[in-house]
Parts: sequence; structure tokens; C-alpha cells
Amino acid sequence: MAYSNTMTDYATRMTDRWKDGDIVDVSDEMMRLTLGIICKAVLNYDIESEARQVGKALTTVRKYSKRLQSPIGHVLDKIPVLPAVRGAREAKRELDSLMYQMIADRRRRKKEQDYNTNGKSHDEDDLLSRLMQAQDSNSPNSNQEKMSDKQVRDEVMTIFIAGHETTANALTWTFYLLSQNQNIETKLYNEINSVLGDGSGGDDNVGNRIPTADDIPKLQYTEKVFRESMRLYPPVWTIGRHVENDYSVGEYTIPAGSSILMSQYVMHHNPKYYDQPEQFNPDRWTEEFKTHLPRFSYFPFGGGIRGCIGEPFAWIEGVLIIAIIAQKWTMRLLPSQRIKLDPAITLRPKYGMKMKLRQRRK
Repeated sequence: MAYSNTMTDYATRMTDRWKDGDIVDVSDEMMRLTLGIICKAVLNYDIESEARQVGKALTTVRKYSKRLQSPIGHVLDKIPVLPAVRGAREAKRELDSLMYQMIADRRRRKKEQDYNTNGKSHDEDDLLSRLMQAQDSNSPNSNQEKMSDKQVRDEVMTIFIAGHETTANALTWTFYLLSQNQNIETKLYNEINSVLGDGSGGDDNVGNRIPTADDIPKLQYTEKVFRESMRLYPPVWTIGRHVENDYSVGEYTIPAGSSILMSQYVMHHNPKYYDQPEQFNPDRWTEEFKTHLPRFSYFPFGGGIRGCIGEPFAWIEGVLIIAIIAQKWTMRLLPSQRIKLDPAITLRPKYGMKMKLRQRRK
């Protein structure tokens, strides 16, 4: 909940930049928005001025990771003169440079604070500061080795990538689905108007109040819309696990050394668990339905001990951003926009998501 002000601040600034009639690529807009939020909320670093450049580098690395999923990709990766290989390595260097810059800037700021306060300064309370505290810990009773800059970089990069692209994809598919299901869109607008307006609902009463974390329990239909969107288009569509020891599943034995792939996309579209699984139906998510749904028939954030640690953050971020955008704007897909899935590490729209903005209030 402590990060909700950052989420609403960044989302409000984005929507305030939009103009009635603008055509925007919603995928790009959501990527920049969630990138800014994760950097500020978790790393206390304002990346807005570099967001486009960083987003381009992340996209390059993502596309190249898809190439490495095939055996031939690993062979071609050993030929650095190839344009794709060279581009991916340059993008990685660019991202590494940013990560190490963050670490160096934080270390410099701490040194300046210690100097100005005779060593009595308080560390900033964010993930990067905590990682660096662990790195700089020199307790003689500790059996753990200090973290290297590379280890800190790896931890930050994991949060940096996983903490923004997944939510951005989920939001992009959500607004696509709303544009194609206007009865559901209207129901969403009515809830947002009711919660953030004077309670009367309807487009004549679009509330001016910015939502807060306290509004989230009241935005129940908004949460259902987000949940159903991630059922149809799970941001992470498949996850893998390495088998360390022979493992029996029914009459089969999975030998040690195998890799197992589990697909959220396949499970979320299974008619055994979902009536009319291809239909966008937020109303299916009643408390009774959720209670009786078998475990791992819905797992957009994974599950078990390796479930996504950012799941609570993502739910708050998704609901608040949907409310802020839908409070002010209606989006309509351009007739020329092609819709095709791009299943790499995450599930992006292959050709972007260009939509025309219509302002809901003046």
C-alpha cells in the first residue's frame, strides 16, 4: 500500500499528457508507465527521461531471448558479428550500465549523507538500499559472503524486468478486451464513477477524485476485469522447472535432468474449469467460483515456493491504473491494427496495440 501514491502519481501524469483524439500505442504507453513506477517505487530512481531508450533495450533483449529458445539460436549466439547478436549484446551493455549507475549513485549519495551528518544518516528504504546494506555488511558472526556488485545488479535487473513488463502486458490486453466488449466497459465505468464520484454512476458523473489504496476494496468489478484479462492473456504464459531427481506422476516417471513446462495459457483456456473459456466474462469471478476452482487452474503469478513475490504489488498497480485511465478515457482499437500473440518470455501483442483516445470528461 505504501507504493500506491507513486502508482497513481505516474498514471495521472501519463493520462494528463494525452489529448482527445490522440492515437497511442497502448503497449508502449503501459511499458513506459510501469517501468517508471517500478523504478521509483522499488529502486527510488526516476527513469522517466530515459524510459524510451531503456524500453527499446529491454525489447531487444526480450526478442533475442525468444531466439535463444531454439537450438540454432544458441549456435548463432556464438557468432558476435551477426547483427542480432551484436544488437542484443549492445542492449545488454546498456542495461548493465544503467544498473551499475544506480548502484554507484546510491553509494555516492550515502557517502555524502554520512559526511554531512557525521555518519548518522538513515539509509533510504527501498530494495536497492537494502541489497547494498547486505552487500556492505561486515559482521564477523556472519557466515555469508558479501554480495558483489554483479549479484546486486542481478537482483535489481530481475525486479526491473519482471516488475514492469508483466503488468504492462496485462494492462494492454485489458484495454484491448474492454474495447471489444463495450457492455463490460460500461459496467466498469459505472463502478468507477460510483466509487470516485458522488455515487450516482453514469458518464454525467465522472468523478474527479484520484483513487487511493483505500478504494481498492470498493473497486470489486475493476479487480474482476483485471483478473479475467489475465486469465485470457496471462502475462507469463508458460513456466519451466528443472527435474533434479526422478519423479513419478501417475503411471509416468519423469527422469532427472528433464525440463518441465507448465502453461498458464493452456490451463486458463481449459473448458474443464471455465465455461465458454474464450469469452471475456469478469462476472464469472464470484467468491463461490474462486473457492471451488482447483489450485493451479488459475496461476498468472506462478505458485508454490517460487510464486511471484511481486503479486500483491501487481494487483494494487493494475486496479489503480485501470481506474485512473478508465475514469478519464475511452480507447478504441484502430481498424488497421492487427492482433496476434507474441509468445516469448511474456505474452505481448506482436504488432503493438494502437488505439484512439476519447475523453470521457472535460
